[in-house]
Amino acid sequence: MTTEATTKTPLPSAVSPMLVRLAGERATGALLRDHGTLYLADGRVVHAESPAAPGIDVLLTASGRLPRAGWEEAVDRAGTRREVGRFLVDSGRLGDGELEICHLGALFDAAFFALAPGSGPTRFRSGVAHWIGPVRPVAAAAVERETARRRELLDQVWPYAAVDTAPVVARRPAPGQAVARRQRALLALADGVRTPVAIAWTLGRPAFHTLLDIRRLAAAGLVETPDEPAAVTPAAVPSWVATVSADPDIALLRRLRDALEASL
Repeated sequence: MTTEATTKTPLPSAVSPMLVRLAGERATGALLRDHGTLYLADGRVVHAESPAAPGIDVLLTASGRLPRAGWEEAVDRAGTRREVGRFLVDSGRLGDGELEICHLGALFDAAFFALAPGSGPTRFRSGVAHWIGPVRPVAAAAVERETARRRELLDQVWPYAAVDTAPVVARRPAPGQAVARRQRALLALADGVRTPVAIAWTLGRPAFHTLLDIRRLAAAGLVETPDEPAAVTPAAVPSWVATVSADPDIALLRRLRDALEASL
């Protein structure tokens, strides 16, 4: 069953009033927006996906931590039971902690884009569950806080949002200017065609971390800052949602997990 956002006045929210309302109602299902989907169970966020953010499969396989064949086997054997995460742990492919950290990174990364301002109408499909299965539920308030914090961090680094969506154009370093290895990997793909999101997918890195790195490079004068905001075509919600009933910042993810555990 799909319900459209109602006209009822929700609780105040800087990110998503409907997410706050669903959390208060302890709802279970999928919150669909133009830039991604959040999955809820009893009002807590259990998974998130976005066309802009490499999923947990990409983060695990691009880093070499999990062979692609191992991920595909897990989906084939446990996807219909919605126990892919549990299968990866029980089969010895991943440890509990590894899965939780990577899943947490993918969840916050996708939620950042799914909850982007002006991302079109919000819809809720009751009862829908994701095939990854339970890993680490996150309070909706924590997802909102982290999303808002990330928006603020981007603007603190370099307050030009056009950098996030425009093709990345590299600039020659100034004489003696140091460029870190992580930055060199990004600059090697800055061909004037790839956007930051495309670079994130190519490298298998979280998309938000790539946006942050690109803004740092722009602030350092190592990539161009567009004069005008780039036109953005809203990304479609993944088509499979309608039919459903790599190098993360480990220190940040561990701090997030510790904070979540402390609030339980």
